[in-house]
Amino acid sequence: MTKPTSHGGAQRVASALLEQIERGALKPGDQLPTIAALAEKYGVNKNTVSKAVVTLKASGVLSGLAGGNTWVRVPPPHKKRSNERYHVEKASVLLPESQRSIAGVSEVDSGIPLDALHEDKAEYAVIEAPDDVREDLGLPVGASVLRRVYTRRHAKRAGVDRSVSYIPYDLVSGNPDLLDSTKEPWPGGTMHQLHTIGVELDRIVDRVTASMPTPDEVRDFDIPPSVPVIRIRKISYSTDGDPVELMDIPIPADRIELSYTTHLERW
Repeated sequence: MTKPTSHGGAQRVASALLEQIERGALKPGDQLPTIAALAEKYGVNKNTVSKAVVTLKASGVLSGLAGGNTWVRVPPPHKKRSNERYHVEKASVLLPESQRSIAGVSEVDSGIPLDALHEDKAEYAVIEAPDDVREDLGLPVGASVLRRVYTRRHAKRAGVDRSVSYIPYDLVSGNPDLLDSTKEPWPGGTMHQLHTIGVELDRIVDRVTASMPTPDEVRDFDIPPSVPVIRIRKISYSTDGDPVELMDIPIPADRIELSYTTHLERW
């Protein structure tokens, strides 16, 4: 029997794998058999199977880096991020803790409560401010910042969500609770944390850009090939006009909808 051409064979293998996924024989997070095992099962060479796997990775069906394990991709939750979220967050600052702790804006974005997450981690460190962060926060050379790295994963083997926050160290050093990562998740988030040291936010500026992901982002965020990353640099200003927090929020473009509402002054 003549073996199918590489192109036709790859399409046949991809269709067969996709059919197994659609009927639930292969579930999100399940590891695929080796390339050699799949080649034997479908009667094709290993290069043909590799082409099929690459095709399914490109369409976001499979995950895994070249040369490593491959598994059925765990679909990322779709997020809707609106600038009106900041009004909600500020309104919650003056609520009692019992109400502030019910749900934050990030849970509203994804629809996933904190207690349902597979991973929810906050890492704190006091470091010298990177030059770009120092400039945006208006700090002198050599100034220190509290860096907070937030990592969340909604399910096993899913890609992570990660953001990095920077706050001038001198601003928060007087409140030990604000330097303690074990206090996370903080009811009411950063706005309430700043409220504890007498800082009220007046405005927030989101700078939105896009670029291709780094190799680490491809791996950690589980980004299909050719998908760019939306990068939000969020800078919060106090009522005194001072920048008091900077947060970098990278979000793969295949899982985010940005919504900006502008209220216009009436005539």
